This record gives sequence, structure tokens and C-alpha cells, in this order.
Amino acid sequence: MRRLILVLVALAVPGLGGFYVLTAPQPVDINRFAGLTPDARHGEQVFWAAGCASCHAAPGASGEAALVLSGGRSLATAFGTFIAPNISPDPQAGIGGWDLPDFANAVMAGITPQGAHEYPSMPYAAYAKMQPQDLVDLKAFMDGLPPSAQENPDHRLALPFRLRLLLGGWKFLYFRQMWAMDGEMSVAEDRGRYLAEALAHCGECHTPRNALGGLDMSKWLAGAPMPDGKGKVPNITPARLNWSGEEIFTYLTTGATPDFDFAAGAMAEVVTNLSHLPAADVQAIVAYLKSVPPRP
Repeated sequence: MRRLILVLVALAVPGLGGFYVLTAPQPVDINRFAGLTPDARHGEQVFWAAGCASCHAAPGASGEAALVLSGGRSLATAFGTFIAPNISPDPQAGIGGWDLPDFANAVMAGITPQGAHEYPSMPYAAYAKMQPQDLVDLKAFMDGLPPSAQENPDHRLALPFRLRLLLGGWKFLYFRQMWAMDGEMSVAEDRGRYLAEALAHCGECHTPRNALGGLDMSKWLAGAPMPDGKGKVPNITPARLNWSGEEIFTYLTTGATPDFDFAAGAMAEVVTNLSHLPAADVQAIVAYLKSVPPRP
């Protein structure tokens, strides 16, 4: 029995070592941001395109109050309930003490300033494709928002999902900095792809996931169950979204559908976000959606 235990330990140690090496946090190359001058005015557009307030504003906040990123909203999933943190410029409760590397690693690599993996409830898998200038501009804008001293409650997760070390395995399997749509594109479609896949992270809700929470890329934007299992997120490929380009544009900017209904719930907040963007950017998203292969 002693020899058996020694053999098992001898096998386990290198296995755990290999797991750690393969799944250790991989920080962003900070040299990508060298020499960039922050533009907070442009950062505001990035802020709305990325939907930051939709998750990090206080529950029920709207208007100017939505710019106080005190956190507190909950996201119920099969893995437990995630609580959006305070990302206001408060130096203690929020992220006011973060420098650019801290911010870039959190947003684009899912790594906390302490070097731990973040849960992918924060869509860093999409934000990883963010252009360096947009990241720098976003931080400049957020640094000027009102601070909040609201403390961050813990996520409500059961074992083994509380173990952040395991998130390295999730990243190893599913964290890919590749576009869902590839091939030749028009200028508008390319811009729309960037906005839809990276900043607005449309696929995070509209693409189904497997049992481990990884996106099923073979069903890109083909619709998915709501994270809490109650209801469905619609298919927005041309297989189901057969509206004209003008109708899609109207919906994304006003929430009005062709059949005289209006966007509600989380999509209503998306409409609010997109209404802050230049019309050309929303038209680019429309061009992208029209170019996506129809998937049943």
C-alpha cells in the first residue's frame, strides 16, 4: 500500500505541474499599448459599444446613474450566481488603483491584479480582440466616471466552481482570440465584425454553450437558452432574423420591431448602448449580421 501511494504521488506531482504550466495566467503584452495617447471622448463610444454599464451599473440604474459603475447585478447560471463587481474609479472598492497593465489584463486576458483567473462571466474572451487604442481610450473615459464605495459581494458558486485554478483549464479549452467569421469582407462588414464579436460581444448571449460553458462555434449566433434556463435568446442569423437592413437598424437604435413591438429586458439595454454610437457603426453591425451564415 505504501509503494502504491508513492507511485500515485510520483505520477500526480508532474501531472499537476503540467496542468499548472498549461493553465497559468497569460498576461497581455503591455508593449502593444506603448506610445498610445488616451482619448477619453472616443473612449465613451467604446464604453457604450462594450456594454459596460449594462452589467456594472447598479440594479435599476438609468440615465446618468448608469455611469456610476458600483456593480451588484446578479447573473444566475447553471454554475451558480455571479455578481458584477464595482468597477468605478474608487481606489478601494473599485478599480481606481489599477494601472494600464492591470486594466488590460482584466479586460482582455481575464486576469486580476493579484494574478488570479477571472470567471468568463466577464466576456474577456470577446474583449481579447479589442484594439489597443480602444482599450487605452476606454480606461481614460472610465477613470473620469463617478466613484462608488459600494463593496463587492462574493459570487455565490458551489464547489468545484469556486476554485479559480480550474479556470485555467477552461481558458486552455475555450479561450481563443480568433474571429467567428472569417474570409473576405467589405469595409462595413469588417467593422461590424469588430463591433459585434469583440466590443458588443453578441455571441456571448446569442450562441449556445456546452456543459462546461464553452461557446458552440458551429452554432454561432443561432440562439441559446437564457443563462438561468428560463426562456431563450433568439437566433439572429439570417435563418431567423429575416428583417431588412433598415428594419434591423431601426430595431438596434430604437428598439422598435417591424411588427410594432419593442425590445425588452437585456436587449432594451443593448439598444440604449447602441443608440450612443455613430449611425455608421450600427449600419456596420447590420452589414455583419446580414453576412453571417444562416444557422437553424
